[in-house]
Amino acid sequence: MIDISALRALVAVEQHGSVIAASDVMGFSPSAVSQQIKKLEKQTGVTVLERNGRGVLLTERGLALAGYGRRIMGELEELQATLLADPAKPSGLLRLVAFSTACRGLVGPMLGRMAATHPSVKVTVLAEDPREAVQRVATGEAELAVVHNWNSVPLVIPENLVHEDLCVDQADVLVNSTHPLASRAAVEREDLLDQTWISTPAGAICNEALLQIFAGLGRVPDIRIYDPDFSTHIAMVEQGVAVALVPRLGRPPLPPAVVAIPVMNPVQQRSVGVVYRKTMTASPAIRQAVHMLRDVAAEELPLPQG
Repeated sequence: MIDISALRALVAVEQHGSVIAASDVMGFSPSAVSQQIKKLEKQTGVTVLERNGRGVLLTERGLALAGYGRRIMGELEELQATLLADPAKPSGLLRLVAFSTACRGLVGPMLGRMAATHPSVKVTVLAEDPREAVQRVATGEAELAVVHNWNSVPLVIPENLVHEDLCVDQADVLVNSTHPLASRAAVEREDLLDQTWISTPAGAICNEALLQIFAGLGRVPDIRIYDPDFSTHIAMVEQGVAVALVPRLGRPPLPPAVVAIPVMNPVQQRSVGVVYRKTMTASPAIRQAVHMLRDVAAEELPLPQG
C-alpha cells in the first residue's frame, strides 16, 4: 500500500524542484521529506529520485508516479470540497494570495464580511504579484488568488485553474498640480514621452504595462525611481519629482497637489479576477469568498456593460 503522505512529498519535490523547496512548502524539515521519499521507494520498489550535482532529478518512473500522485491529490481535494463539505456552512482554512491594491480595495472588505457571516472560514492573506499568485494556487500552496490582467500584458493561466472575472480597473497618470499636463482632461501616450517616471520594480506586471504604453514609439519611459508601493508613487508625484501610472483600485484619496489624468488611445486598464483549482470549484469556502469579492468589486469597480 502506497502512503499518501509519501506520495504528496514526491509531488511537492516535482513541483518545486528540490527537496529543500518542497520542505519549505510542506512545513517539514528536508530530512523528513527525504524520509518520505525513501518510504515511497521502499513501498513501490522503484527509485524515484537520482542525484544531479547538489540537487536531485526525478527518474522516469518517479515522473510517472508523480503524475499519478497529482491526479490522486486532485481527486482527494475534490472529494473534500464536495461530498465532505456542507454547502450551507463554509468552513476551514482558505489561503488567499492577492496583489497589493486588491488587498486594500477588495480583500480587506471581503475579510470583514466573511468574519461577520462565516467565522468558521479562516482566511490568511499573502500579497504577491499575479504571476507568483497563480503559481502558488496551481501548485497547491494557496486555494484562491486575486489577479490582474493588463490589456497589454496577458497573464497565463495554467490548465488546472479556473479564472473568473470580478471587475475592470483603469489606471491614470498622476501628475503634480503644477505640471503642464495637469489641466488636461485626458492624455495620449505621445504626451508622456518626455516625462520622468516612478514605477514598480522591473519585471513586475505594472512595470511592463508602463513600458507597453511606449511600444511602437521608438522610446522607453525615463524611469528614475522604482518602488513597489503605489503610496510612494503618490508621494513622489506630490513632491513634483516624477509622474506615475497608478490604478484606481485600492487607491487612497489623492492629496490636493496630485491630479489624476486618464490615458486614451489606448485606455490603460486591467481586468481583475480570481483563480482557483478546478478541483475546488464546488468548495463552499471558495464559492463564498468569490461571491463576496464579486459583491465588493461591483460596488467599487463594476464591469462595463455590453
